[in-house]
Amino acid sequence: MKVATVAESKVSLEAVHIEDIRLASSKMTGADRRVFQAEMTLKYCGGNPRRAEDVFGWSRQTVQLGLHEKRTGIVCLGLHAFRCGAKSWEEKHPEVAQALWELAESHAQQDPTFRTTLSFTRLTAEEAIKQLRARGFADDVLPSRSGMSKVLNRNGYRLRPVLKAKPQKKSPKPTPSSPISGSMTEIAKARRSCA
Repeated sequence: MKVATVAESKVSLEAVHIEDIRLASSKMTGADRRVFQAEMTLKYCGGNPRRAEDVFGWSRQTVQLGLHEKRTGIVCLGLHAFRCGAKSWEEKHPEVAQALWELAESHAQQDPTFRTTLSFTRLTAEEAIKQLRARGFADDVLPSRSGMSKVLNRNGYRLRPVLKAKPQKKSPKPTPSSPISGSMTEIAKARRSCA
């Protein structure tokens, strides 16, 4: 087995353990990952981010940030966490969304199996846009056809066509030429004569 040795702290890790630590780190995100990487750097690399980069293959800037967060107790927010999160269409246009929900609810139908709480609707995205235009909403506030599909699906309205109930097929009636029907007829005649 390949053994990686960390010189100053006299800690040796087998390659399997290094892979396990890398895997555990890859399953985490954000501040949790940085805290974990800082802990492993302190434990196995003597708090040296460059050595952690060599041993574990992590970014030394991320490890350094994790060490600073651990030392100060202040968790840093990245610009992505600060500025991300575009509002959904429903949040941007609540009046149009309310009209869409009323429209979708009038066309909604419960799942025939009652196994889910989803409503199935016969309303297509194109028809929803058409009916919202008829109610007087401008095109600039209405989403595209694919966007409307996503909005409806995101809010629990599945855009699948619901099949109407199909009539049962007629079962085949026994014919006189059938061997089963002949024996059944003889049995029925025999019972009448006994009675």
